Amino acid sequence: MSRYCDSVCRLCRRENQKLFLKGDRCYTEKCSFERRGYPPGQHGQGRKKFSEYGIQLREKQKIKRMYGLSETQFRRGFGEAARHKGVTGNVMISNLERRLDNVTYRSGFANSRSQARQLVRHGHFLVNGRRVNIPSFLVKKGDVVEVHEKSRTTDSIRYALESVKRREVPQWLDLDMGAFKSKIRDLPAREDVTAPMEERLVVELYSK
Repeated sequence: MSRYCDSVCRLCRRENQKLFLKGDRCYTEKCSFERRGYPPGQHGQGRKKFSEYGIQLREKQKIKRMYGLSETQFRRGFGEAARHKGVTGNVMISNLERRLDNVTYRSGFANSRSQARQLVRHGHFLVNGRRVNIPSFLVKKGDVVEVHEKSRTTDSIRYALESVKRREVPQWLDLDMGAFKSKIRDLPAREDVTAPMEERLVVELYSK
């Protein structure tokens, strides 16, 4: 599978929005988006006009990069959302939030989604007492995600929990920091996602 290996700060600048891809660094004055809040490249500071298609494409790229997915993964996720009942855009965002790598990030067990994805792949988390190492695993209401007992002394996890106050844990998660557990109180609704996203543009793009 293809993997982006360039500077992730360029992605925030390209999408003209903080995507919080580098964890704690994004909250400091070292953040590249704060220092250079314009698109990367030789003509980044030039005035650009986007067509309707360009606006839809940029929104799709922004959401895809925010959750750290490849084009194939994102397109497959959109197809699954389109087959379910309800508003396609809302279902898509809810499914993205229910991914295990996102849940561990939202719970505060990792400083970024990329770090969470790596920790999940290395088997540091349990879901309902069973080890799961698939980042795209979708949690359900009532599931309990916890850090493996042997992994609770891992520096990256402990440091992430110490700095969890910088970002709010969403209401659909019930975090128990002392027990290294997070319970899925309810399925995430669209209003629970505070990041500025216009998923309807993605629906319009893929519906052409």
